[in-house]
Amino acid sequence: MVSRMFRIETGDDKERRDLLRRRLLETNTAASPVLRALRGTPQERRHPLDLWALDEAGELAGGLVGHTWATWLHVTYLWVDGHRRGNGLGSRLLAEAERAAGERGCTASRLETWDFQAPDFYRGQGYEVVAAIPDYPPGITEYTLTKTFRRPGGGPGTAPGAGAA
Repeated sequence: MVSRMFRIETGDDKERRDLLRRRLLETNTAASPVLRALRGTPQERRHPLDLWALDEAGELAGGLVGHTWATWLHVTYLWVDGHRRGNGLGSRLLAEAERAAGERGCTASRLETWDFQAPDFYRGQGYEVVAAIPDYPPGITEYTLTKTFRRPGGGPGTAPGAGAA
């Protein structure tokens, strides 16, 4: 039974949102030795990782927006202009982001895409579907994909190209 002692409100409240985030961070830190070990290290914070592909005229032909956190690269957006698709630009952007993330100590990557966007493209880049959410939004399936970077010797754990000449 829900207590009637509480009043539930809606609305945008930055101060409450920041307080809630701090309290959740404290709770998670207390509950998880892994998160506790991250506190106070450079990997504790998200670090932006953005790449821009410009054509000869300096116009945006494609780009990747993401961040690194802990030992993960999170790709938020990857876009290539329709006239430039099919020539490897998306693969090049993704590979460069993975390389840069590896230099930051990342060993894996994650991203989300919809069924009409690029799940097959990402599978072709070595990503595996770890979750599918049907009807998110209605009529569309959202996929979460991950990739473990390979060590130069072929094992997981180091970013692509790490240690290569």
